[in-house]
Amino acid sequence: MPQQDHLFTSESVSMGHPDKVCDQISDALLDSLIKHDPMARTAIETLVTTGLVVVAGEVTVHNQEAANALGNAENTIRDAIKRIGYTKPEIGFDYRSCAVMRALHGQSEDISQGVTEGAGLHAQQGAGDQGLMFGFACDETKSLMPLPIQLSHRLVEKMANLRESGEIDWLLPDAKSQVTVSYEGGAPTAIHTVVISTQHTEDVIDKKTNLMAKSAMDEIIAKVIKPVVQSECPQFWSDDIILHINPTGRFIIGGPHGDSGLTGRKIIVDTYGGRGRHGGGAFSGKDPSKVDRSAAYMGRHIAKNIVAAGLAKQCEVQLAYAIGVAEPVSVCVDTFGTSELDANHLEKIVRDVFPLTPGAIIDYLDLRRPIYFETARHGHFGRQGDGFTWEKTNQVDALKKAAKVLQAV
Repeated sequence: MPQQDHLFTSESVSMGHPDKVCDQISDALLDSLIKHDPMARTAIETLVTTGLVVVAGEVTVHNQEAANALGNAENTIRDAIKRIGYTKPEIGFDYRSCAVMRALHGQSEDISQGVTEGAGLHAQQGAGDQGLMFGFACDETKSLMPLPIQLSHRLVEKMANLRESGEIDWLLPDAKSQVTVSYEGGAPTAIHTVVISTQHTEDVIDKKTNLMAKSAMDEIIAKVIKPVVQSECPQFWSDDIILHINPTGRFIIGGPHGDSGLTGRKIIVDTYGGRGRHGGGAFSGKDPSKVDRSAAYMGRHIAKNIVAAGLAKQCEVQLAYAIGVAEPVSVCVDTFGTSELDANHLEKIVRDVFPLTPGAIIDYLDLRRPIYFETARHGHFGRQGDGFTWEKTNQVDALKKAAKVLQAV
């Protein structure tokens, strides 16, 4: 991250955005299977468009209960769409009338023998694929997330809460947020711009202009933007913030009817909003044997604990794996010059304190549970709740102790 004065922007999308609809359907299916079979293997991709859902990929289950859940996949898909809020046929996509197509088959035996403990060439459970994953944390917010993505997530989350409660009854499920933050010397100093684009009913169209009424825009400012900013970073609320509310003027056609959606197309929204690097792998629809997901969660956990321990102001962790091999092929820690410890010392501490093999990560973070539907909306990181085990800062004392020992040598 450059230290010179600059602007940095991140975006988030709502649970009703077409790509997020796909992520949630894929993870709803994963939850329905892993609930009955913790060892289920899934790599489920979803596509949505007007009146249609297509699910494809690999699924392997090991008991009859999970097989029954797989047979009930269509109902699981429709229930997920209902939970997202697509309940009205007149907006072009709803849980009752959409067609559902399935093209699912079992996991490749070649992959399976590399992932199953005791099979293939290795005694331990290996990684489900090769790849590199990144975790990131910084001290800009209480959640140790970058401020632009933290605000962006909370804005769409607030809109969802107001829509679901009926407090703003003209909101529809599809929405986007975008926040630009001013930085000086690497630290946030002001909120520069906030953009909100939200799907809405015809009720808020000004009949004279055929555009969204100013009163609706004012309601978004008063009930969404101002409360979120004042809750997350009250020192940055200002009437000087540039606000763009539905800048096209209207947003009635939305969701899968307005744009097709695909699983895994919002990987930057899912992570850190463009801060830090990204290995390229998506999360949703993948069981935890896929290191795209489990190792990315562990990377966040490691980085967050390092920052929470005061060992760095910002931290990025890279983990890389070879398919079928348990131990990571590399571990890299970058603190962007904000730590008194050098990278080699931090790497040694990370290897000593945290489990890094796929099987150990899964056990440590308790990932063989139906926790994934909630991760597929409003970001995988910077969240609270029983499912978000990677957000715990339970290794702070161990890290401080290990750092003290190394510094004394």
